[in-house]
This record gives sequence, structure tokens and C-alpha cells, in this order.
Amino acid sequence: MATALKFPSLLVVVAMAILSMGGGIAQESEAVAGTAPYRIHTLFSVECQNYFDWQTVGLVHSFRKAHQPGPITRLLSCTDEQRKNYAGMDLAPTLEVPSMSLHPKTGDWYPAINKPAGIVHWLKHSKDAENVDWVVILDADMIIRGPIIPWELGAEKGKPVAAYYGYLVGCDNILAKLHTKHPEICDKVGGLLAMHIDDLRALAPMWLSKTEEVRADKDHWPTNYTGDIYGMGWISEMYGYSFGAAEVGLLHKITDNLMIYPGYIPREGVEPILMHYGLTFSIGNWSFSKLQHHEDNIVYDCGRLFPEPPYPRELNAIESDPNKRRALFLDIECMNTLNEGLLLHHAARGCPKPKWSKYLSFLRSNKFAELTRPKKLTPKSRQMMEVVVRKQKQEVAELDKQKQKQEQEAAELAKQKQKQEQEAAELAKQKQKQEQEAAELAKQKQKQEQEAAELAKPHPKIHTLFSTECTPYFDWQTVGLVHSFHKSGQPGEITRLLSCTDEDLNSYKGHDLAPTHYVPSMSRHPLTGDWYPAINKPAAVLHWMNHVKTDAEYIVILDADMIMRGPITPWEFNADKGRPVSTPYDYLIGCDNELAKAHTRHPEACDKVGGVIIMHIRDLKRFSLLWLHKTEEVRADVGHWSKDITGDIYEAGWISEMYGYSFAAAEMNLRHVISKDMLIYPGYNPVPGVNYRVFHYGLEFRVGNWSFDKAKWRRMDIVDKCWAKFPDPPDPSTLKRADEDSFQRDLLSIECGKALNEALQSHYERRKCPDPNTLSNPVREQAKPAPNPPSLSPPIRKKTPEITSLPPPDRGPPNEITASRKIGKIDDVDDALTHDDVAAKNESREISPPVETNENQTFGFMRFWIIGLWGFSILSFFAVMAMMISRQKGQRKRGKAFKTKRRTTYSG
Repeated sequence: MATALKFPSLLVVVAMAILSMGGGIAQESEAVAGTAPYRIHTLFSVECQNYFDWQTVGLVHSFRKAHQPGPITRLLSCTDEQRKNYAGMDLAPTLEVPSMSLHPKTGDWYPAINKPAGIVHWLKHSKDAENVDWVVILDADMIIRGPIIPWELGAEKGKPVAAYYGYLVGCDNILAKLHTKHPEICDKVGGLLAMHIDDLRALAPMWLSKTEEVRADKDHWPTNYTGDIYGMGWISEMYGYSFGAAEVGLLHKITDNLMIYPGYIPREGVEPILMHYGLTFSIGNWSFSKLQHHEDNIVYDCGRLFPEPPYPRELNAIESDPNKRRALFLDIECMNTLNEGLLLHHAARGCPKPKWSKYLSFLRSNKFAELTRPKKLTPKSRQMMEVVVRKQKQEVAELDKQKQKQEQEAAELAKQKQKQEQEAAELAKQKQKQEQEAAELAKQKQKQEQEAAELAKPHPKIHTLFSTECTPYFDWQTVGLVHSFHKSGQPGEITRLLSCTDEDLNSYKGHDLAPTHYVPSMSRHPLTGDWYPAINKPAAVLHWMNHVKTDAEYIVILDADMIMRGPITPWEFNADKGRPVSTPYDYLIGCDNELAKAHTRHPEACDKVGGVIIMHIRDLKRFSLLWLHKTEEVRADVGHWSKDITGDIYEAGWISEMYGYSFAAAEMNLRHVISKDMLIYPGYNPVPGVNYRVFHYGLEFRVGNWSFDKAKWRRMDIVDKCWAKFPDPPDPSTLKRADEDSFQRDLLSIECGKALNEALQSHYERRKCPDPNTLSNPVREQAKPAPNPPSLSPPIRKKTPEITSLPPPDRGPPNEITASRKIGKIDDVDDALTHDDVAAKNESREISPPVETNENQTFGFMRFWIIGLWGFSILSFFAVMAMMISRQKGQRKRGKAFKTKRRTTYSG
């Protein structure tokens, strides 16, 4: 593809437009502000799309407005087909770059790779790359507020300045160890990059290569490795940069002050010089999300701007806190700068002068020019994060350690002398110690007597509840939980709260899986028609409380996807009246913001809890109805479903039931004892010494090549297929013990997988499934992956019983995401999203041929006699019909003869 810099004399036209508009809009100088001791060049990467065109207009406009030194170049990646119809070549100084969105070798679709590919192309083909000392690399969705001058920020050759991207957790785990020889200097950075040209020349090819490498490493895409909430490898380019920089030995000076996301509150005394509007931000009822303008033709529609934000004077009434109000001013500055750039661009394109409006008058005003004048760095803005001097501190720490060792040796000599002096005093203390030991023994005896008296007291009765629906998915979870309940030594009884429609209940076969209380389904709300199965949990608890008499003093509430490892008792975890116990759900951020204020009178009492609940029966009687009402209330509050308010990455209101619980508890001033020692997710590193009582396998977990994800077995009818089981986890003896944390984590994951299969085995034995040894003519079924999980084949006869392993179903389409360990009910979201179209799908299920047994032979004889009887019945039917037709014909003939005889009689 031919490459050339193309940019007409836009500045002259813009200047004319400014004059024609009255000159109120902030003036842009064609000359570079100031004299730089070194040459700077600014780069950003885009594609041939309307989405990037309006971002380009905003960035280039802010580039001039901020008086950024040096030139700016847009790296434009387009396919040949896109280039034919592209109309935005005049939007910025441009270098055309061959598109790598569809990788030429692998065929992988990954547009983000165009950023490192474009920089490699610029270094190789642009003359500007030969006449520059420093390079500033930005993203298109940014607004510059002040000059970004690398050496003023503290950049040095070999030590670039970059913004902090804390979510790049792969720098701290196995991902970095796999993709760089120097994981110890992997820096979590991105967004703003300012580096010497020599560093960029060394880095760029490695950046591109490492991006391809991480992108191909699909085994390590999950959130726990990358921090990518979608688990689809979308931030591979960011890791490509960090790993490439580590590989060439770049040590970044990392800043968390220079760049800010609109919607975030700046630190006191910090003046950000760059805004990155990659996330949704809002003020009152006004909001802006760049993703809502993906196909927006706003650059080419004369006179059209983005929706105007509130005016500055309105912000004083909205927010009283000075720092929060300052954040709102940054929000409107970002939006107004974008609109100002569009206005000037339309004028430069020869669009008609827009009609007067209050908003246009504001954009032309001296007030706006004053608010958006170029910002200068403050002392606090220049401060770098502690990690900047990581390596230097390590070296200093090592020297200090050596010095400390020498001082310790000298102190040891002094101690020896002191020890000799103390030995004399020690003899005098021994008598005192013996007296103290005697007193301690008496104290221990008294404590033991108190403990014995405490144990002699009768403990309060406990009843355990869990909520499910009439589906095979919940049936196998029920088998696992109930089996573990009996093994755990949990006191009291357990009851399954089964929420089903009448139609589902008529065909349901799992009545015997657990002691069951039947509850009308509220998955489809009877009043609103809202489809929300999670509401069945509070609704079922309320129904049980109103219809069942219990002598239990405490109720333990669990989820079906749990395995108990030990008893959960109120006396051990200090539950009491008015003081329930639960486990932390830190992602319920709505307890800390406006969501809690909107739904409870006591937001300060909102606890971020869930999973395991221990509550006194008196509290639960008052609480259960409020839990249901608050769930309905939060579910109906669609205006507060956004991720930044609820923490729900899907913004679908799916965790409304969890907030219903927390808000109802806050309303009643129930403050929880929050225990981190009760529950663990398999796949998480355990805290040493903690005896966790519950596995919550709501998220995918793995050990080596083996993994388990409950969502993959959603539509598999497991409990009715004798001797079926999940794929066996690895043998613990095969684990490597190099890392103790990982070793203990994997042991717990294996324990959870084994517990599920053990529960299924016990279930089949209880149902008296036929012994595989008694089956004749064994036929081995080869499990084949299918678009939906195949039906299980009959068990195979061997010398010892062999349990059929379930074949893992194929993964769903890319948009069906299993992730975020922060949202534990993602599989239920999938149910809700697909419920209405399940009936429209033609789900073909592959069934293996049955094994020939004596029972099958008996059935064959019965079928033969049934077919014979059926044939005989048909022949008899035709015979009877023939006789009836023949008889009717005979009657007609006799009737005619009788009529003739009567006529003859009359005529005589």
C-alpha cells in the first residue's frame, strides 16, 4: 500500500472559520508554543471508521489547543476495500498503514494489533522518524489538556514515562514468566507513553511480536491470569507492550497523576494533563459513552454536535464537595472540547454557519476559553509512583541488609556478655516463673471447667435451606450439596426450596433428591412479567417461613452450587439475635454509593455480604418479606443498573437479589459478622491454616489441563443417567510442590471435583442402578462432542464397575463469557438472556445405541407380539367393515322389491 502524509492547509480554513464565528472560541496557534531543546513527535493509531473519525477530530483539536510541541501523526490502518470509500483523509496529518485487523498468517481477527504494527511501519517508512528525539504515543479517545513534554515529566533514555494500568495482573503471575525472561521488571503501564526514539526502535518489533505471542496463548486468556473481565484476550496488545519492554530492559517511571478518566475524582493538588474517555461518565441525567457512537456520522453531518453537558454554574448546585465538583468540571471540559473540535471542523469543511444557541454562545465565550486554557504541571502531578524506583530500592535494600547483618553480628557479641550477666538474674526469676506457671495452670483448669460447662449446655437447633428450580442443572448440584451436607456433620436437617411452574412440576422427576418444600415459581414475575429467576431465592425463603413450622432457632441459607466441608454453626461463628453471619462479597459497590441511599434509610449499615447466611429465626421472620420487596425494588430500578453503580459487569440487574438482601438487612439495622474463613472458591489461593467449611464452585477452576465449569453442564440430565460422572480431576500425587500456595489451591480444587463425583456415585447406589457387572453384550460408547451435551450412554460391563465420564460440551459462541470472579452468578445471566428463545432452537441430541441385555431381548419379544396384535386388529376391522357394506347392499335390494310389490297391490 502506498504510504504518504496527507493533510491540507486546514489551519488557514479553521482560522477563517473562527473569525466568522466571532472569535470567542479558544484560539489555536499554527506555530509550536515555546522552544523545545529536543524534537517531539506525537503518534496515535486508528482505523477507517466513523468511530475513530470523531475521536481524531477531538484529539487533534485538543493537541493544538494545549500547545503540544512538535507534529502529530495519525497512523491509519485500512483494508483496500475500506480505503476506497473513506472520506476522512483530511482529518489529521496521516500515515497510511497496512491493516493487520485480520492477521495475514493466522487469520485471527484482532484490530488492536494495528497499534504496534502501525508504529513499526512508521519507524521504517516515515522520514519524521529520522528527525525526532522523543515520541509521545496516545490513544484516539483522549483529550490533551496541557503540553506533554517527556523530559519535564522525568523521562530518560532507557526509562520512559507511562500511565499506571493496575489491572494488568499478568505481570505478577505465570503469564509474565511464560512470555518474558525478565518478569521481575514487567510494568503495569499503558495509555500515555513518552519515550526516547532509540528506546522505541528497540521496543517496537518486540511489542508487535509479544502481542502476537500473547494473543496466541488462549490457555491463559481467563480473567485470573490477565485481569480481562471478558476473558477473550482483548488486552493482548497491552501485555505485548509490557512484556516487550521487559524483554528489552526498559524500566518505566510510572505515574497515576498525569492521566484521568472522566467520571473519576482527581487527587487533591493534582492537575491531570490528559483525559481518557474510554469509560461511560455522567452528571445527573446526562451521560456520555463512546460505544454509543460507534457508527456515528457526526464528523460529516454539518451543525450536529454531541448532546450538550450541564453548564459550569449548574455544577455548583449539583455537588457541594469541592473535589467532586472539580471532577464534574473535568467531565464537561472533555465533552465541550469534543464539541468545539467538531464545530471548528464543520466550519473548515464549508458547512453553513449554525444558528445561534445558548450552547454555541458558551463555546465562543471568554469563560470557556479561560476554563480550557492549557494546563501546567503541578508538583504533585510530577510525582511518580513508588514502583518507579523498584530496582534501585532493591539494590539499596540489599546494601542495607548487609550493613544490618554486620551490626547484628556486633550486637550478638554484646549480647553474649549481657547474657552472662542475665544468667545470674535468671536464677532469681526461676522461682517467680514457677509461681506464675502454677497460677497459669490454675487459670487453665478454670478455663477448661468453663469450656466443659459451655459444652454441656444444649446448642440451639439449626435448619439448612437452599433454593433450586425444576431443571437437570440444579438436580446434580442438589445431589452434590445434600451428599456433602450429610458427610460434613452439619447439625439439624436440610430442605430444598424447589421453585417450579405447574407445567414443569408435572414432568419433573427429581422429587427424591432431597427433602423438599415446593414453592410457586416467580421466575416470570406475576405482576410485572419480568424474567428474573434469582428472585426465587427470597420468595422461596418467605414461602417456607409462612408454611412450615420449625423448632430450629437458627437458619443456615446456602446456594445449590456449594459443597460443604464441615459444620456451619452459629456458636462457632458468633451469630446471635440481631447479628447474622455471612461471607464477604466485596464487589457489591452499591453499598457505598447512591444505590444504597436510594433503597435504604440506613446506607451506612449496608454490608457487602452473601453466599453463606446464618440468621436467627426471629430475625428471618421479619426479614424475609423485606428481602423479597427490596429485590423487586432494585430490579425495577433500571436507571441504576450500570456497572459503575452496581459492580455488575453485564449491567443487566442480575445481582438485584444480592442487593435486595443487603438493603433489607440495612433497613432492619442487622449488622453482620463477616467471616472470611467460611467460604472459598475453588481456584483461589487459600489462606494458610484456615479450615474452610464451604466450596462455592460458581466460577471455572482448573488444575493443569483439567478444568471444571458448572455452566458447561447446564442442560445435561446427569442424575438420571446411571453411573455418569464428571471428568476425574488429577491425582494429588501428580502435583508439583514448588509453590506451596498453588499446591494447596490445587488440592482444594481436586477435593471439590472428587466430592461431586462421589455424590453422584452415592446417588446411583441409592437409586439401585443396575450393577455394570450384570449387563451382557457390553458395547462401549465413544462420547462425541456435540453442539449441546449428548445424552449419556449406558454403563459398560467390566470386571470392576466403570463409571461413564461426561464428555465436556463445546464452548458457546464468543459472546458467552465465563468470567469475572467478581460476579458469581454469570451462568444465571445466560439463562435469563436465552430463556425466550430456547423453544425456537432445534437442539439435536446424539444418543448412542442401547446395549443388548436380557431385558432388551424380553422387550423385543413383547414388541413382536404387540405388532402382531396390531396387525390382527386392522384385519378384523376391514373384515367387519366389508360385512357391514355387504349387508347394506342386501337391504337396498329387498327394499326395492318391497316397493314394487306395494305398487302392484295398489294398481290391482
